[in-house]
Amino acid sequence: MNNKLIELQGVIFDIKRFAVHDGPGIRVTVFLKGCPLVCLWCHNPESIDPVICTVSKNVKTGDKIFTDDEVVGQVVMPGELIAEFCKDRVFMEESGGGVTFSGGEPLMQHEFLAEALSLCKQENMHTAVDTSGFAPWKNFEEMIPPTDLFLYDLKLIDDDLHQRFTGCSNKLILENLIRLSAENKCIRIRIPMIPQVTFTDENISGILSFLDKLPSPVRSVDLLPYHNMASHKYRRFGMANRFETLKSLPKEELFVVKQQFETAGYETHIGG
Repeated sequence: MNNKLIELQGVIFDIKRFAVHDGPGIRVTVFLKGCPLVCLWCHNPESIDPVICTVSKNVKTGDKIFTDDEVVGQVVMPGELIAEFCKDRVFMEESGGGVTFSGGEPLMQHEFLAEALSLCKQENMHTAVDTSGFAPWKNFEEMIPPTDLFLYDLKLIDDDLHQRFTGCSNKLILENLIRLSAENKCIRIRIPMIPQVTFTDENISGILSFLDKLPSPVRSVDLLPYHNMASHKYRRFGMANRFETLKSLPKEELFVVKQQFETAGYETHIGG
């Protein structure tokens, strides 16, 4: 075996078992550390920094509060992940599930990701990659053969707004989606619905118009309602939370948007 592959390692910050919102069936979702975007509503703020770090946290025991250190992130080898996945093989096979690589942005660790995906396919596991789309196309090309499903985040069509709320232009994201669509891969669009940001008539109509022009039609769309459950993470990691006072969005408020996408021919789900 190539020694380079043996030495490959990645940095993750979580593994979620029995995941049911990250692709079909029961899945194991691996969260890779590091993201080029800084979305103001991010529900995994600990994923943004690619470096393993130690943070202080308060732990309450009875009436006493202690300060403890927490390490965020760990180094893993592709083979170690496969061994973990195999423990849940029976649940994957019975439910039509598999493995999902999320983040952060998993394509920031594209060499590690490509090897892990390849090993998954050797084990006949269904594979999904949850991506922001912000990565060089050459990194995407590596993932096309071993990836069964791309969960592709589409946040804002207007580039100025995209830069304002995520810190990055959306031009590369949209270009990559067009090219990925031309490869006839299975793509599921995921739209975070943030009140007064992405959840606007202008943005929704703009996304519908863009999707309609893709080389190969996308069949499935997930509308992801904003929730503020990550507020405690921002406090825990000492990070500024610009959306601290924004309330979670009830699913019922997305019924009209769901109908818009369904009328346009997309299988649409509220939530993952």
